[in-house]
Amino acid sequence: MGPWVRAAGLVLGSALLFKALQRGLRRLPLPAHVRRDPTRAWRWRNLLVSFVHSVVTGLWAVLGVWQAPEMLLDIENATPASGYLLLCFSAGYFIHDALDIIVSHQSRASWEYLVHHGMAISAFFSGIFLGRFMAAGMLSLFVEVSNIFLTIRMLLRLSNTPAPALYTLNKYINLGMYLLFRLAPQAYLTWYFVRYVEVRGQGAFLIVNLFLLDAMILTYFSRLLRSDFCPGRRRSSKDPADRKFLD
Repeated sequence: MGPWVRAAGLVLGSALLFKALQRGLRRLPLPAHVRRDPTRAWRWRNLLVSFVHSVVTGLWAVLGVWQAPEMLLDIENATPASGYLLLCFSAGYFIHDALDIIVSHQSRASWEYLVHHGMAISAFFSGIFLGRFMAAGMLSLFVEVSNIFLTIRMLLRLSNTPAPALYTLNKYINLGMYLLFRLAPQAYLTWYFVRYVEVRGQGAFLIVNLFLLDAMILTYFSRLLRSDFCPGRRRSSKDPADRKFLD
């Protein structure tokens, strides 16, 4: 079996695994506030799948770098076996989630995340099939540790659960995780690419991808601060908080 066929099989297997997980979650009961609306029910199950992906991928990425920290010094040429499998696993999730958004007619509400998923899939594929920057992909997936608490935040809001103490606790943990596992790794990747990576071919493609992701992350961070730490701000009916992800 050729390496490209093997990689395609791993990505497809991952996408099918998340599809099976989504089907299995349909058996679980829904909160009362969620089951009254089909769109909320879809969002709830979609976020649960996202939560599972974040837990597995975030811990996998951190453990992989913890076991081989030397890859941080050469994120272009380091080729950890665990990184290859992780990128295949995560690419499969993003393909599944993008298709779920499209098939469920949520493309308009979640267009930003379709753009994000397209960027992530193309970047991961470049690492998987070209055998370079796999360590960069692993480091970028540190963001999934932050997404664990971000997803908890969104599930609490979506379910309309009266748990202000839990929401407040998670709000501050979420902020800390955002700084530590989202902004800090992204800043290191940006610094490394600007300083060491040649702007041609795959390197040029990934640098453009990285700068776009920087802009998205900073935008989401400002929205998060306004939403959770500026309670006096009134939300309009078009506030992105009513959409799939973070406002």
